[in-house]
Amino acid sequence: MIRVDGLRKVYDGFVAVHDSSFEVEPGEIFGVVGPNGAGKTTTLKSVAGLLEPTAGEVRLAGDPADDPATRSKLGFLPEESPLYEDMTALSYLRFFADLYDVPRDVADERIAEALDELELDHRERRLGDVSKGMKRKVAIARSLVNDPEVLVYDEPASGLDPLTTNYVLEFTRELADRGKTVLFSAHNLYHVESICDRVVIMNEGRIVARGTIEEIRETYGDTTYRVFTTQATSETEPSGERHVAELPDMAAVDDLRERVEAAGGRVVDIRTEEPSLEEIFLDVAGQPMPGSRRVEPGDRDATVPDSSRDAGSVGSDGESAAAGDDSEPTADESPAETDDGDEERLGTPPGEQD
Repeated sequence: MIRVDGLRKVYDGFVAVHDSSFEVEPGEIFGVVGPNGAGKTTTLKSVAGLLEPTAGEVRLAGDPADDPATRSKLGFLPEESPLYEDMTALSYLRFFADLYDVPRDVADERIAEALDELELDHRERRLGDVSKGMKRKVAIARSLVNDPEVLVYDEPASGLDPLTTNYVLEFTRELADRGKTVLFSAHNLYHVESICDRVVIMNEGRIVARGTIEEIRETYGDTTYRVFTTQATSETEPSGERHVAELPDMAAVDDLRERVEAAGGRVVDIRTEEPSLEEIFLDVAGQPMPGSRRVEPGDRDATVPDSSRDAGSVGSDGESAAAGDDSEPTADESPAETDDGDEERLGTPPGEQD
């Protein structure tokens, strides 16, 4: 459903994403994680068709991601998504349904279904007067008004309370169970680990690890075994009335068991401890990457076409936003250059200006 092949994005000589490739299957939640500046948001915006790649291609259901016709297949939720606060939830969602040419009766049915599932009340209340959690639910409903096949969610639960966060994550899982394809990014790696089918870890613009959580654990993590015994040995430490040893593999466990039994004791418990995605992330993403992210003048992509300078562009110094997808926009950036460029591209209702 999503195919990214050799994606490369350069801003003023700075490589934000370096030759990334991956595929996402229908009905799959695919996580993209990494530290600030790793290239996550640039990757997501490229998939959403908001950024033109410097090299490589991105396709959704076989069609180019930046083809206007592809927009009907896509729902995009940026990390920061300010709403038109003078509108109500219903008028706001109807406005976006109109932009997608969704017939009013169909739009009203979809909007009611989405808001019911998201348990959002006060639909006629001005958006400027509702909570952050309710605003986020409206933004999620907006991503569904065109009934897209592909959803690109950047930090969908950012800044929400634990109850609303859990609801948003469960709802995202339900969307995938219905056949939606979800590209998902979050800084909270527990969220990623809990709902994603596969994950890529990015660092300094490159994909440095990929696979299911179990595959990543097997490749990059070290499983340890906590063995509890009734007999002390050179490897054990006191643990209440028992003794405990941390061992690297089952061969060491079997060796300890033999020695404990020979001394008249026994092994009473063995616990397997696997590293979390966060522990693996800290190890993998903390490794220095070879080479430089700068592109020298005269190299094949030292410059970026003007057509690619839309969402997430940077100033002439080529630093802040290019290096860090998650950085704050500067004062001289236009609204279309911030992380909320989807609003600017989709349209502005009469009398509203961001």
